[in-house]
Amino acid sequence: MTRPKVVIAHYEGIELFAARDLEALGDIADVLDPNPLGTWDGPRADELLAAAEIILGHWGCPRLDAPVLDRAPDLRLLAYAAGTVKEVVTDAVFERGVRVTSGSVANAEPVAEYTLAMILLAGKDVLWRRDSDRDPSLQDARQPSTVPVGNWDKTIGIVGASAVGRRVIELLRPFPTLDVVVFDPFLTADAAAGLGAVKVDELDDLCRRVDVLSIHAPALPETRHLVGAAQLAALRTGATVINTARASVVDQEALDAELANGRLYAVLDVTEPEPLPADHPLRRHPNAFLTPHLAGSEGTELGRLSAFAIEEVRRFGAGELPRNEVTREALGRLA
Repeated sequence: MTRPKVVIAHYEGIELFAARDLEALGDIADVLDPNPLGTWDGPRADELLAAAEIILGHWGCPRLDAPVLDRAPDLRLLAYAAGTVKEVVTDAVFERGVRVTSGSVANAEPVAEYTLAMILLAGKDVLWRRDSDRDPSLQDARQPSTVPVGNWDKTIGIVGASAVGRRVIELLRPFPTLDVVVFDPFLTADAAAGLGAVKVDELDDLCRRVDVLSIHAPALPETRHLVGAAQLAALRTGATVINTARASVVDQEALDAELANGRLYAVLDVTEPEPLPADHPLRRHPNAFLTPHLAGSEGTELGRLSAFAIEEVRRFGAGELPRNEVTREALGRLA
């Protein structure tokens, strides 16, 4: 096993890799500088790039374009601890033969846990009943629901078999009376069955069947407003829309209209813009539960991201295959 030379790159001034992470990294690699690079400018960056075999990146890792790679002739791996690498990786990375790994599957875990919690709370109508119990006047803001209360004999719709979507389906397995249906054009019926779900070929059909609709599709040109007015209208009155993916996948104006007339409930961890202005219409709806993009890794959960990326560094040094490699072909389909 070789000890590759590692450069750490992320936002300066914040601790994303704890002392114990750096210690674990030091057991398997030569850390050229424990202080992260937040920019590729300057003589310090020149010196570190010239020696780097691996860049261990995290939020705020500067973009790797051809001029930067010219200064890093020995670079062989970008081990990115966080989720999407789209803002970091360019075609030049793949052209130079640099492998890319992502911590997206590690970051999927807390998002999936948040989603599971919200699905179960939606089933019991907890969020609405808490608020309406405090303020009975809110009852007039919501149409009578056709979705019965409870987490027995319900159908959960998953839009997008992404890393998060797949993990949500797995977390729902201990609840056998919650049927799971999934819409994803790239997922086969057999693969869906292997996950524990039933594939539905048409999104409108899925929407007509579900009590909770959970969004896990990436933000791509073809997924913009994938869940639009027609799909929202197909949901039964009282259904809950959960979005922990990207706001653009849902037509926010169409959702606002459905919330304004009291027909649906929504749990939104992502919005356009972020954060929402204080006077934004979505903030006025008592049937909208908003959280400030917190479903992903926070606090102690950062340790999971660090451990995942450091394991990718170990695998590289040991000549083993990475656990979550990002190819040029896959990059365009990722969040």
